[in-house]
Amino acid sequence: MREPLFIKQNSARWKNYETNPTQDPDELAERFITITDDLAYAKTFYPKSKTTVYLNGIAAGFHQSIYKNKKEKANRFIFFWQMELPLLFAQYRRQLLYSFIFFLIFFLIGILSSKYDRSFIRFILGDDYVNMTNENISKGDPFGVFKSENEFVMFWMIAKNNLNVTAITFVAGITLSAGTVFLLFKNGLMVGCFQYLFIAQGLGIKSVLVIWIHGTLEISTIILAGAAGLIMGNSILFPKTFSRAISLKKGALDGIKIMLGISPIVVTAAVFESFVTRRTEMPMWLSISILAGSFLFIVWYVVIYPTYLSYQLKSAVNKDEGKS
Repeated sequence: MREPLFIKQNSARWKNYETNPTQDPDELAERFITITDDLAYAKTFYPKSKTTVYLNGIAAGFHQSIYKNKKEKANRFIFFWQMELPLLFAQYRRQLLYSFIFFLIFFLIGILSSKYDRSFIRFILGDDYVNMTNENISKGDPFGVFKSENEFVMFWMIAKNNLNVTAITFVAGITLSAGTVFLLFKNGLMVGCFQYLFIAQGLGIKSVLVIWIHGTLEISTIILAGAAGLIMGNSILFPKTFSRAISLKKGALDGIKIMLGISPIVVTAAVFESFVTRRTEMPMWLSISILAGSFLFIVWYVVIYPTYLSYQLKSAVNKDEGKS
């Protein structure tokens, strides 16, 4: 797009931002995101233009408005969790959906493959793990693996491992998303086999009530990390109006923000697995409450709240444009 056309299409909105400032945090966040997108485009195609300088000034003004009174670390932290991360979930809802679908398909493949070929479980999980689990089942303690270590040692090991798994799933997106899809395949297959290991022993419902106490959050973070990897990979494959370098930079940064955002959920899942899942004889109502609470939190924070927030922002922008 030539610069005069770019200016003609957007100048009215820019002028409105300057002449009609807002104190509404939702609208302010939307304006900031929009103007930074315009600035990135201008830097790519008109790097030495006065338009780029002009947009940089507007963006700087928004930045100061958003982060003023910075009790700053606290306000920045609140803004990230309240606005920035949910808006990223809304912006990249397709990648989130694709990651979920990939994992679900591979999970079901793991279950079906295990059902029709019992040797498949041993191939995926290994003989030692399967033999240990079968031995625990014969002893009447099918989920004894979750009690095999001291709680604090187990927490450290699990948190470290799961943070590594999610990080690698994200970073693998640099391979044009192929590495991320492969890791979703690998993890989905393993979880499916692990689940069927208990289903085959008539422990399907019990395993859900025990394993998914921590598994709900843990698997959700793998799916979210998969979405972050797809965001980065797709930024290379589909740069849109940006250069591939600029698109990759933006995709990688957004992916990193998602990874930072889900890290507390990864740690919480490790807490559940180390300190709660081992309580295999807890009342059913308590197990269901923890599982359902985790599920509802993920659905609300990743799907419902971002959709609502995005709708509110669009309504505010349309209302603002109607006045101009």
